[in-house]
Amino acid sequence: MNSDSVLRLGALKDVSQFQELVKSCHLTIPCDTEILTGNKSPLRTPIQRGALKIGNGIAVQPMEGWDGTSDGNPTEPTLRRWRHFGRSGGKLIWGGEAVAVTEEGRANPNQLLIAPHTEKGLAALRAALVEEHRLTTGSDDGLLIGLQITHSGRFSRPHRYDLAEPYIAYHHPILDKRVGLSDKSALLSDSDIDAIIDKFCAAGATAQRLGFDFVDIKHCHGYLGHELLGAQTREGRYGGSFENRTRFLRNLIAGIRAGAPGLEIGVRISAFDMIPFRTDPVRSSDTKHGPGVPEAFQDMLPYRYGFGVNPLNPLQIDLTETFELLSLLERLGISLVNVTGGSPYYNPHIQRPAFYPPSDGYAPPEDPLVGVARQMEVTHCLKQKFPNLIFVGSAYSYLQEFLPNVAQAAVSRGWTDSVGVGRMVLTYPELLWDATEGRPLDRRRICRTFSDCTSAPRNGLPSGCYPLDSYYKESEAAAVLKKVKKK
Repeated sequence: MNSDSVLRLGALKDVSQFQELVKSCHLTIPCDTEILTGNKSPLRTPIQRGALKIGNGIAVQPMEGWDGTSDGNPTEPTLRRWRHFGRSGGKLIWGGEAVAVTEEGRANPNQLLIAPHTEKGLAALRAALVEEHRLTTGSDDGLLIGLQITHSGRFSRPHRYDLAEPYIAYHHPILDKRVGLSDKSALLSDSDIDAIIDKFCAAGATAQRLGFDFVDIKHCHGYLGHELLGAQTREGRYGGSFENRTRFLRNLIAGIRAGAPGLEIGVRISAFDMIPFRTDPVRSSDTKHGPGVPEAFQDMLPYRYGFGVNPLNPLQIDLTETFELLSLLERLGISLVNVTGGSPYYNPHIQRPAFYPPSDGYAPPEDPLVGVARQMEVTHCLKQKFPNLIFVGSAYSYLQEFLPNVAQAAVSRGWTDSVGVGRMVLTYPELLWDATEGRPLDRRRICRTFSDCTSAPRNGLPSGCYPLDSYYKESEAAAVLKKVKKK
């Protein structure tokens, strides 16, 4: 795909032009022409399943800020981001932040850690969020705040941002090379995984004690939980069969419920995956990323290194096991499911559609609208098959000023229960709230997917919106990032 042929959404004058663009691309993305406000808005309709009540259909996605202290405590920039979460008006805060359950499982040296010495800091984040939410909406009724607890597994970098210290569930013929692993590298043993489960369970009890309403046991984006779902080549209790590959998840749920009775549990899943991509070296230059191309996989068929991917053609989705997983969650009494796909580490255009690639990425091999439609259609498919689950949809930020129109249509037509917003919250947290209040959108603050919020942490800098948010734009880190991007 030639990126010059992709029409930038910011160039469109109105929603009718967006609808025409979607049609011309032969995509199915629901989109309303008129935005409803107040209680008439589908996005402001409460969601209820039994005793679980969420005040509206706006959700804040979990993030990694790269701005905690070296011992895993939050800093002022972290607090500022959590105030943004509260200002969003969203009644479902899905994790807020990815918080590691062990020191060695941190994705970066400044990731938050849940431990006795960080409890006061985590409680302060929650309090700041609630205070800001009350100022925005007038009430914290129906506000459900979760904490995403995680172990980064293969993508652990606890001591230096540029030093991978992976913990792997199985050997991957492509990803092992990317983090410098050889076939002789040690795998996590079954007893190692048992010990990690104990850490997750302790984290759940701590989260409940700090006032969080639920924990998200992260199973997405290539981290440990997600990798175990695809551990088809692993031997032992946590690999091979579907039953074994979901043992980690089942044991987490049982352990957290035993140690934190009454605490809700959610699961963010990469519902589908694809082969890792890389930059096409033939079409790269000193000043421009080449488009992403899939790694060669013909010698790996059937492909047994992923979850939700066609083993005979890993460029295609296969939801067979995803359906099995959601059926399992339903039987276990889990109501909260957040749908995403792929991984930011090896196929970011699948996981996070964007026009501009991060500094270590590749130019999009498809119109980013295709990626948005893919995630929306998968969520729609899962919602139709499991109507009693509460689904949060992802990949909406690329839609920019048309996000409210699509979000409203997706909820009103039953494609999802809640619309999750991630990158947009960094610069314009209240976008959906403004829209449902009938206020005109502030176009100057709308995320244009420049990907600096990814490029910065890839180079050891805090994640933030450097192009649009003066807090980051005028920082010393911005000058460093500018030099990095020139290189």
